[in-house]
Amino acid sequence: MYQFLSSLSQTRRIIFLSVLGIIVSVGISLLTYLGPVGPVLVIVAALFVVFMIFLFREPTIGLLVLIVYCFLFGILSREVGGSIAYGIGIEIFLLLTWITVIIQHKRYDWKRLNNPLTKLMLMWFIISVVEIINPAGASVMGWLQEIRSTALFPILTIPLVLLLFDSEKKLNTVLILLIGLSLLATLNGVKQIHIGLSPGEQRFLNEGGAVTHLLWGRLRAFSFYSDSGQFGASQASFVLIAIVLAIAPFKSWKRVLALIAAGLSFYGMLISGTRGAFFALVVGVLFLIFLTKNVKVLMYGLIITLLFVGFLKFTTIGNGSYEIYRLRSAVNPKEASLNVRFNNQMILGEYLKHNPFGGGLGVIGTWGREYNRDKFLSTIAPDSYWVKVWAMYGIVGLTIWFSMMMYILGKCCGIIWKIQNVRLRYKCIAMLSATAGIFFCSYGNEVINSMPSAVVASVSLAFIFQSVYFDKKKSVPLIDNEPNLTIS
Repeated sequence: MYQFLSSLSQTRRIIFLSVLGIIVSVGISLLTYLGPVGPVLVIVAALFVVFMIFLFREPTIGLLVLIVYCFLFGILSREVGGSIAYGIGIEIFLLLTWITVIIQHKRYDWKRLNNPLTKLMLMWFIISVVEIINPAGASVMGWLQEIRSTALFPILTIPLVLLLFDSEKKLNTVLILLIGLSLLATLNGVKQIHIGLSPGEQRFLNEGGAVTHLLWGRLRAFSFYSDSGQFGASQASFVLIAIVLAIAPFKSWKRVLALIAAGLSFYGMLISGTRGAFFALVVGVLFLIFLTKNVKVLMYGLIITLLFVGFLKFTTIGNGSYEIYRLRSAVNPKEASLNVRFNNQMILGEYLKHNPFGGGLGVIGTWGREYNRDKFLSTIAPDSYWVKVWAMYGIVGLTIWFSMMMYILGKCCGIIWKIQNVRLRYKCIAMLSATAGIFFCSYGNEVINSMPSAVVASVSLAFIFQSVYFDKKKSVPLIDNEPNLTIS
């Protein structure tokens, strides 16, 4: 715009600005007839213009804004409300960022997309597209809604991370941003428990949320997220990230901050009342121990993990605290809701024996109830993303998806073990431990396909594959004579 105005003569510049001013004035005048919506539209339009200017100058901003939006769009949904599907904003930010990247394609190293992660995500997207012709005959609208989180989001996000987040400095920025956003959610969860709910949060409970979020008169914190299950699992994943950064060879003050973040996130996990978060924590810790390749850490870590599980399983200490009592039920095989889930899985197993390719995308869960009420699968609660994949894609699709995810996790382990830069290695261990926790926690809840866990998992996996370009092929000296916790 500046270059365009500079190229005009003074007379033409005055005419152009005068006409532009008249158009804007008339536009604002017309918007006033829309009532209170008018000024809001003006503000949104102005912010959009500013965002597009910054986006074309630095496309990385698009991904950073996307991450923030994935954490916080629940605020708009609850507090603003209306008939707007705020989740569509995720696709809008992705689309705008992709358009910018394609226009400026010469700036980027497209060879970085040539890796197993991108290829496998593309393969899964193609499989998901083919599911539209599943002979079970599920609704096309259900398929369209489901594919967004199941396959479209990963295939759009991961390549962008590989292209735009091309330095360890950007990795540091993203880690700080993720931890900051998670702690903001923690504080809101604490506010819900100890201070009270906002009008939007109370409305969420009044409209049906209380069934699963008010148990025995005790509130399960859900913060900005869709439900307490997502909040608890997300908090557990950030406990893992913070713990790894706390034992990494960074400056002491950074490690202290990481420990504080871990403590706050652990409390956030407890007040969510989500039992599945326990498994995210345990699995993530096991990955952490495994990836350090340190015998002492391995032994101490296993002992602490076993003691923690034993404390929950074989004692009643702390049962006076609702949060600990709720967490303890995660290791109780006779827990009523667990048996209900097993019964549902048995029913699904009988039905899917004759449907190896499942019932199609969107046939079960939220979209099943909305678009496929005439289908048997829509009457069964999946209660698990693994089970949901099984119901939608059948045993064939579940086998492909599970094998694909296990291969990706294994490949990430191999990449991390080869990293020579110690600090970079610990950052990658933190991200993989969190992602592994999210993946295995998804056996108990729909976690890896919901925000913000979906964006954390996608960004983390992409960064780990990207880390081979960051590694300087030598170990970074330790700080303050801190002990090296790894074996070279």
